[in-house]
Amino acid sequence: MHAAGVEEAITRVHREEWARVVAALARRFADLDVAEEAAAEAFAAAAERWPRDGVPPNPGGWITTTATRKAIDRFRRESQRDARHQAALMIQDDTPAEVLGPVEDDRLRLVFTCCHPALSMEARVALTLRLLGGLTVGEIARAFFVQESTMAQRITRAKAKIAAAHIPYRVPSAADLRERVTGVLAVVYLVFNEGYLAGEGDDAVRVDLTDEAIRLGRLLRSLLPDDGEVTGLLALMLLTDARRAARVSRTGELVTLEEQDRSAWDRALVAEGRALVDERLRVVAAGGERPGRYQLLAAVNVVHTDAPSARDTDWSRVVALYDALLRLDPSPVVRLNRAVALAELDGPLVGLAEVDRLGDVLGGYHALHVARADLLRRLGRSAEARTAYDRAIELTGNPAERAHLARRRDQLVSAGPPTGPR
Repeated sequence: MHAAGVEEAITRVHREEWARVVAALARRFADLDVAEEAAAEAFAAAAERWPRDGVPPNPGGWITTTATRKAIDRFRRESQRDARHQAALMIQDDTPAEVLGPVEDDRLRLVFTCCHPALSMEARVALTLRLLGGLTVGEIARAFFVQESTMAQRITRAKAKIAAAHIPYRVPSAADLRERVTGVLAVVYLVFNEGYLAGEGDDAVRVDLTDEAIRLGRLLRSLLPDDGEVTGLLALMLLTDARRAARVSRTGELVTLEEQDRSAWDRALVAEGRALVDERLRVVAAGGERPGRYQLLAAVNVVHTDAPSARDTDWSRVVALYDALLRLDPSPVVRLNRAVALAELDGPLVGLAEVDRLGDVLGGYHALHVARADLLRRLGRSAEARTAYDRAIELTGNPAERAHLARRRDQLVSAGPPTGPR
């Protein structure tokens, strides 16, 4: 296999196996640093040996075996290990299922471990994205709207706190599952978002991450079937992922919801997501818990998928759902999404006024400049729209979105008079 093929194979195996390898090592050795470093060393060994020896028939197995040996070698070199680590050298991977407790999937176990209450919410999410999703520090930093150096320090401090507090890698009890579910849902949703619109790299959509997030969402649903937010998040991801095939054009350009070919949507995923939302609506109607953040976002997506075309969207319903979400989560990003919906209901001038109020807090967020550019374009303010498009292009690392924004910007020279509210 030529060098490019080997490099592609290593990249693919990293995406498919990183979380599995780290989680398995963490379970065996009860040390997150050892797990991550041994996995990284195994991939480094693959980068050195596979171009010479060829890609092995079972790449994932090769990585797992190599990483395990790297971890064992590290323990043997270090004489000051406690009995827990020494015992790990003798543990085999045939642990009986009944010992594993309520969470049998190593990767999901790792999520709950990283979401320990002793850590701040930001640290829980960031650490799990790094260890489970294999996201780079830069990708995680963008998800949190912070500098990369800040995120690196946050992850380092989180690991140090786990070590200092002797937080074990263990099977969470039923009570722990419910205590930690909020942080776990945040992790899964950020993994999904990074996959659905990748922050950097050549791939517009990272299917490995979206599929992994949905897989984890299904596992969470099986563990906590009565938790409304678990159901809401799974519904949200399914309804969003249903549009994947229509999201990027054949030329590699992002296709907005308004322009998508709705016949290309995955109707099976739409139906599954819709059924989950309907289930939660019946619970609410029967006097159950009020819908939370993920349930409301899933309901927004139901409105979009119910509409046969963009012009048929019930924007008043979308705005009402965002109003309800604002009462739960009055964050700038929620306000921005509401402003975009309000522009469809009351016109671009009203929406632009709302967007501009967020400039001070979301000035480094590319979606704000995308929204401004579109609204300014619709108002016929082409020079201002061009500046906004340029800023949005500068801030996004996704190639499909850059291509879409560049085309919209370049069309401004031939744009006609403003069309008015729509």
